[in-house]
Amino acid sequence: MKKKILKYRRSLGVAVILMTLTTYAFAYLFNGLEKSDFVLETTIVERGTVSNIITATGTLEATNTVIVGTQVSGVIEKIYVDFNSEVKKGQKIAELDKSTLQSSLENAEADLYNAQAEFEYQQANFNRNEAFFKKDLLSASDYDLAKYNFKKSQAGLKSATANLNKAKRNLSYATIYSPIDGIVLNRAVEEGQTVTASMNTPELFTITNDLAEMQVEADVDEADIGMVKEGQRVEFTVDAFPEETFSGEITEVRLQPTETSNVITYTVIVSAQNPKLKLKPGMTASITDYVEEVNDVLVLAGKAIRFTPDREQMMDYFSSLPESERPQRRSGNRPSATAEQGESPQGEEMPDNLKRVWVKDGSTIKPVTIETGVTDGSNIEIISGLNEGDYVITAMEMGSTTSPDNEDSEETQKSPFVQERPGRPGK
Repeated sequence: MKKKILKYRRSLGVAVILMTLTTYAFAYLFNGLEKSDFVLETTIVERGTVSNIITATGTLEATNTVIVGTQVSGVIEKIYVDFNSEVKKGQKIAELDKSTLQSSLENAEADLYNAQAEFEYQQANFNRNEAFFKKDLLSASDYDLAKYNFKKSQAGLKSATANLNKAKRNLSYATIYSPIDGIVLNRAVEEGQTVTASMNTPELFTITNDLAEMQVEADVDEADIGMVKEGQRVEFTVDAFPEETFSGEITEVRLQPTETSNVITYTVIVSAQNPKLKLKPGMTASITDYVEEVNDVLVLAGKAIRFTPDREQMMDYFSSLPESERPQRRSGNRPSATAEQGESPQGEEMPDNLKRVWVKDGSTIKPVTIETGVTDGSNIEIISGLNEGDYVITAMEMGSTTSPDNEDSEETQKSPFVQERPGRPGK
């Protein structure tokens, strides 16, 4: 008898446990399905920076580089500077042999003296003949000859004076001076070398101004040149310092196109400070031009702009909500098209700067029209329509539900008694 009672009690206990577990399972399943069968993926509106950029490559150059040559031929007699020498404007940097040029100067001086003597003689002769001609004591032909010789001597005197000045200038050209303050980048001659000035001026030195200020001559593609303007901020890197970023500013956009392999580019000048002299002429720079940039603004992921819910999904979603949370219905017992699709009431197209997004508000969602600004392709500036911290929907899928107490958490709680539906958890 005791064994039967004990067996009965055990069976009763097992039955009570099974009933309790079944009750909890049905309650959990019922509560989860009663709320919604959808998973909403969201992104948060945050403050940040949005930049629209273009990239290009270029070459670093000094802002002012002068190639120093010579206008006269001769032998390099003395060189006073070398590579990397610092020079001042007007400083003597080289001299040519002056013996030949000095001889030319002396010949020009002798020619001038001869022309001056001839001019004085012809002038006195003309004055005498002119007086005789006025008294009818000299024929017209003799007077004209005296006048001709006088004017010819005048021309000879001017020519001799010009030749003398030219000889003086050529002699002065034998001494080479620095045209600017700067540094000698290149010395192309040696002492004793003969240079010949003909159609092309011989290159002796390359002098650049202070390297504390440099410029990048960047080649910008024709597809991007329309967005480039003077004053835009630029960042660039060079291979010599890959971990360091240098800053600059666009100072010139040149109109002359350059064609290379059927590709059209335009030269853009970027000025940059170089106080530590790390940047050197000839380095290749990879530039990033910030054509548009806004700081400390509301930023939204661009995929939220591209999200548009499906009509049937929206009908199922709104039907799964409690009656008090469903949107206003029209005749036919269906949510309105505006609530479902976010369409304009009159079907009008919105301006390009106005977009419609879907915002998660508690257990429901709603369409919101926003005004947008700068975009970089991934993120977009929000001018109005949203607040910092708003949850904006980026995707809507069928899937397991989220616990009401942890609705905004990244983890999704699942019932052990319900098979997980496909889909990705989200907010």
